[in-house]
Amino acid sequence: MSSTAPGTKTGRRHTAGAFDVRNFIGMLLGLYGIILTLYSFLGGGAEDKTGGVNANLWTGLALLLVGAGFMAWARLRPIVIPDEIPHDDGRPAHH
Repeated sequence: MSSTAPGTKTGRRHTAGAFDVRNFIGMLLGLYGIILTLYSFLGGGAEDKTGGVNANLWTGLALLLVGAGFMAWARLRPIVIPDEIPHDDGRPAHH
């Protein structure tokens, strides 16, 4: 059994993970994208108001793409939480 002294590095990175705000933004945009994409197929009649363009479909697909981009960004570049957070006086604080 190995024990590490306080303040020593364990080599393990702590990330924000599921609590990263980019995940929440990506999921919310993805949800809106799914709703608009489904509505474009089930709603009908919107092309008359937009000059023949299915605006709900294109907006829904764009939201899905941007939402996936946010999720990929959070996965590829995670926010690393430091092991020690310095106090105002310069001493490290343990959490």
